[in-house]
Amino acid sequence: MIIIKTISALLAAAIYGLVVSVSCTKNVVEVENEIENVQAVIDSATAVAVPLAGNAFITTVVNRTDEKISAKGLENWRNAGSVISTYFHVVKTGSLNLALRARITKGKSTVNLRVNGRSFPVNIFTGEFTTVFAGTINITDTGYLKLDLQGISKTDSFFADVSDIMISGAASPGAVFANDPRNFYWSRRGPSCHLNYVVPSGDNEYFYSELVVPTGADLPGSYFMANGFGEGYFGIQVKSATERWVLFSVWDPAEGNGMTTLLKKGEGVTAQRFGGEGTGGQSYLPFNWKAGTSYRFLTRGKPDGAGNTVYTSWFFAPENGTWKLMATWSRPKTSKYLTNFHGFLENFYADSGYLERKAFWSNQWVRLASGSWKEITQYKFSVDATGKNKQRLDFAGGIEEGKFSLKNGGFFSKSILPGTLFTRDATLKEPQIDFDKLP
Repeated sequence: MIIIKTISALLAAAIYGLVVSVSCTKNVVEVENEIENVQAVIDSATAVAVPLAGNAFITTVVNRTDEKISAKGLENWRNAGSVISTYFHVVKTGSLNLALRARITKGKSTVNLRVNGRSFPVNIFTGEFTTVFAGTINITDTGYLKLDLQGISKTDSFFADVSDIMISGAASPGAVFANDPRNFYWSRRGPSCHLNYVVPSGDNEYFYSELVVPTGADLPGSYFMANGFGEGYFGIQVKSATERWVLFSVWDPAEGNGMTTLLKKGEGVTAQRFGGEGTGGQSYLPFNWKAGTSYRFLTRGKPDGAGNTVYTSWFFAPENGTWKLMATWSRPKTSKYLTNFHGFLENFYADSGYLERKAFWSNQWVRLASGSWKEITQYKFSVDATGKNKQRLDFAGGIEEGKFSLKNGGFFSKSILPGTLFTRDATLKEPQIDFDKLP
């Protein structure tokens, strides 16, 4: 009876990933107590499940097979070279217990959980999803934690399916992570953040600004919007590792009020309809813009006197030395000059939402219909629903070297409070543009 009970205890300990060293001096009661301690960690009232579906990324790919982050979490994990990183933000210090919610359908595997320089081997056995204890760390500072999973060994094809990182202990209450399954796609993309310019009132006909993306921040999936206004947007994006665009779009008015139509476009510019997140007219120019180079953007919005507003944008690349016409769009049921001036930074590739993006905006001006220029020196920082709902906290704005800045992604820990107002020094240097010579 004692022998059977000892074997049962050891098997249970193995199932929960606990390494138990049984010697002739360790009795059955001691072994059972260790198992109960592990179960207490797992079943604690403070235990929290951090779903990989909304918080994990495959951050290292070596001989990529078919592992993926899906609505169920990490699936089809075959490759020992892959590193799967899960992120969450702690707001308390103290002990933090870590476990995996995992399963394999056949065989046995050992995986490694690495966090804060410590590694915890975890054994996973055949069966349904089970909470497998990994270890305990001490949290000495608040902010984002990165937990890396990597395969060590397996007896069958897969290391494991992993649905959640389970956390408990003094540091777990109040942890921030993506917890809304309906919006996991947006959470993995990361929070978009915005410059909401404080603009002098008046008939603002033109909007001028400059934008530079620092080296290393020009990542695929990034859109850096320079000239935003109430009915459209104008900026640059990284479509892929080999393709970059300058993009100018104008939204349609409310449904039933007609469609935005093209009046003219520049050479080499593609103009078409767009859909998905709303509808409107889109114009884009394939152009290999460079990180570290400052580009200029000019947008005009003026009523045509017949119930429409005509929007035109031009792009200036120092490599070419001249203004380039993007397109002219007519928006029906609209009669107004430019309003709601803004800029923003976003990532549209969910799988790369763990990477940091950043840009600098400078020298913003509006030109009134009367011909006078007014400089913009303030903006109010804001974030999208992903940030507002605290699904992600890696967003920031500010001023650096006289330029407005935005930063998102990368799971940095110091965020900026939405609504913060930033003010830069005025340059008093009006843009020098010969409007009569614009194409």
